[in-house]
Amino acid sequence: MSELKYTRILLKLSGEALMGEKEYGIDTNVVNAVAAEVKEVYNLGVQISVVIGGGNIFRGVSASAKGMDRATADYVGMLATVINSLILQDALEKTGVHTRVLSAIEMKELSEPYIRRRAMRHLEKKRVVIFGAGTGNPYFTTDTAASLRAMEIHAGVILKGTKVDGVYDRDPMKDKNAVRYDRLTYLDVLKQGLKVMDTTAISLCMDNNLPIIVFDVKRRGNLMRIVKGENIGTIVSA
Repeated sequence: MSELKYTRILLKLSGEALMGEKEYGIDTNVVNAVAAEVKEVYNLGVQISVVIGGGNIFRGVSASAKGMDRATADYVGMLATVINSLILQDALEKTGVHTRVLSAIEMKELSEPYIRRRAMRHLEKKRVVIFGAGTGNPYFTTDTAASLRAMEIHAGVILKGTKVDGVYDRDPMKDKNAVRYDRLTYLDVLKQGLKVMDTTAISLCMDNNLPIIVFDVKRRGNLMRIVKGENIGTIVSA
């Protein structure tokens, strides 16, 4: 454990990250690759929690923009995160990693209810904890849920896995001249409107001095490198 920079982490994955090259849904190859990465870090003794978005299945904000009631749309989005959570749980347990899904919306047949002390106990017992259903409240994103849960369980860092290798000043998929940042402050992100996490999530992290590392989740070994202290992606801190 002495070689590790972080011993308790929260991994934030967007639902889109699980799509691979598909237009929607889940690419099982991507899910299995993520599970393999998590297992490598798990085997080092790192305590791991995960928050997954639901955008690959349903986007509450988009549905709301098309006339659906925002609260209803957000609740449907929360259910989508639980679907993703169960799929990742299945992939992890097939590799021999003990996993628990804790949902902010009670679904007794599928998951355990979210109770902070229970989550902490699972982590101490070497179980990966996947937090489903966001915060359980509409109008809050899974980014905010990730920040909130990370602080509740005293995680040392939020690792946000994306399709690109960090935070850029412009969309690197659309502009080849986009510049990647190695380091940013919370205020830099808020002032420049950078698409790291939503403003509520960034503000929560800033108030509690919780660092965020944005990295390419597709590149094999990145998760391991980060917990060992290598400078991967973009770090957002004070």
